[in-house]
Amino acid sequence: MDARVALTLRTIAGLTPAQIARAFLVTEPAMEKRLVRARARIKHAGIPYRVPPPHLMPERRDGVLAVLYLLFTEGYSATGGAVLIRVRLLREALRLTRLLVELMPDDDEVRALLALMLLHHARTAARTDAVGDIVTLEEQDRSLWDRDAITEALTILRSLVPRAGRYELQARIAACHLEAPEASSTNFARIAELYDALAVIDPSPVVELNRAVAVAMSQGLEVGLRLVDALVTSRGMDDYYLLPATRADLLRRMGRRTEAANEYENALQLAPSETEKRYLGRRLAETRR
Repeated sequence: MDARVALTLRTIAGLTPAQIARAFLVTEPAMEKRLVRARARIKHAGIPYRVPPPHLMPERRDGVLAVLYLLFTEGYSATGGAVLIRVRLLREALRLTRLLVELMPDDDEVRALLALMLLHHARTAARTDAVGDIVTLEEQDRSLWDRDAITEALTILRSLVPRAGRYELQARIAACHLEAPEASSTNFARIAELYDALAVIDPSPVVELNRAVAVAMSQGLEVGLRLVDALVTSRGMDDYYLLPATRADLLRRMGRRTEAANEYENALQLAPSETEKRYLGRRLAETRR
């Protein structure tokens, strides 16, 4: 399915091999080879490009959801360029997901993906400042969040039969953040539990990294840092800038400023976009004061 998803993102969504590679935690040359092989299989097998009939939609669902999720993710946090948020991609992913909900209204995981997108999209106005620089979730002005989008998403979540699906769990994690009146009251213990469940059905070092942050905020920074350190040798994490960035943030909170500065430097070298480089540069400067 990964090859089909990657080819769809390249052919239909227009994402570059580099952008797709970062989503799959592989190198750009490796992704280019995957795309070439996928095109070759389609050509040799004579597989036509066409909309599947209704009876095939359920078996194609997971691939379609993955495409929509990754399309939204690229819009939410662009992996290159001068801006953090690609609003056009966000809106297109939301539009297509709403269409899918209309086609499959009884599919809870489809509706969960819509809820997840709405919860993340609700914070758009607060995620950057007047000059386009990153404002972290912890520092955001929550009065700027789109309350209508949050209400719609929470209504969807309340209507779901809990099945611990991939997108349902991510949506419930996002809801924990957005339901907190201020950052300090976020229920990180609950978030860690949800990441535990997500790691069972969708194991990946990225999920484990996010879980480590929730553990750090609920059980102690030292505990979380040990979990982060255990991911250093995981596949695909050697050039994943959020690993040293996360380590830097935990070290900064612990008062280990020299080590934090070193990790911010490492993250700065790996960051794919200008906005992320500026954010990490500011953090580095603050840590060195």
